[in-house]
Amino acid sequence: MLIKHHSPNPLKGWQVNRESIGFLGQNLQRPECILTEPDGTVWAADARGGLVKMRHDGTQELLNPFTVENISSDSSGDEQNDKRYIQAQGSLPNGVCFDKNGDFIIANWGTNHIEKLSRTGSLSILVTEIDGQSLGKTNFPLRDSKGRIWFTVTTRTEPWSDQINTRANDGYIALMDANGVRIVADGFCGTNEIRFDDQEEWLYIVESTAWRISRMRVKPNGDLYNREVYGSSQLSGFPDGFAFDAYGNLWITLIFTDELIAITPDGEVITLLDDSNPQSKAALFEAYQNQAVTPEILMATQGTLCPWMASLCFGGKDLKTVYLGSLRGTRIPFFESPVSGQKMIHWK
Repeated sequence: MLIKHHSPNPLKGWQVNRESIGFLGQNLQRPECILTEPDGTVWAADARGGLVKMRHDGTQELLNPFTVENISSDSSGDEQNDKRYIQAQGSLPNGVCFDKNGDFIIANWGTNHIEKLSRTGSLSILVTEIDGQSLGKTNFPLRDSKGRIWFTVTTRTEPWSDQINTRANDGYIALMDANGVRIVADGFCGTNEIRFDDQEEWLYIVESTAWRISRMRVKPNGDLYNREVYGSSQLSGFPDGFAFDAYGNLWITLIFTDELIAITPDGEVITLLDDSNPQSKAALFEAYQNQAVTPEILMATQGTLCPWMASLCFGGKDLKTVYLGSLRGTRIPFFESPVSGQKMIHWK
């Protein structure tokens, strides 16, 4: 929890008004992760291998180190979806963060690398292996106040989609600092996004395929300890991205079923937006319980506003504008929140 409050929780009794949702950007490809800057710029990861820079005046620019798209436009829709979302072929920037110089650190779901992309479009590979082993499915990077880069690996299972059924606890968290790269915690079930509290005393961890949020205490040297489940022992779906607001609520996206929920500082789970399809949701959950999820079941499950809702990011001058990232959307939904988001490290 970030802050203890005696005032009423601004999320109690509040939900996203679908009619008030706006959209930013066009023809985006797999805008999985969103970054915002104080000047109003919005960045989205893009499946062409880089990021898209957007502003609310309608301008849009692709920052891409490659000269061609990773997936041939000659492929059929089904074949393209299978390659991109299930086989994870080509460069697929997933989670992104700013380094201390303002360049981008990318966890690349397609290449299984941690990369750095400069604002001029120059790409360099930072990490490909740890202790002589390939990284696995790199998911999300995060910078702390000391300039260190933390990143998650969802699984080392190949193909990665098998982990949804096996629920192997082979995900981990690694840390890049002046001493190199090392694993600081492992044994997670589908490690996804990570976030700090304001004091960087706790690191919060999404375990997507276990349907839960965990957290661990942080030592000054980056070691993690005292792992515990935060909030409900099992959420009502697959958590993917999350972010704190200034009150201490933890907003969470549920991918595939496309729901936005929050865990209050008291541990209550509240629904903020539900764009799920009842039939496909029921089929997915039945398959999950029976450890029989298939690519076909996954691909048939999505909402209409933000298909495969994967992340959220607060932005705007008062940090009250919420942007939603997705894997299958082509634009960024946004709406106004009744409470500001936690100030990100690059806003301080």
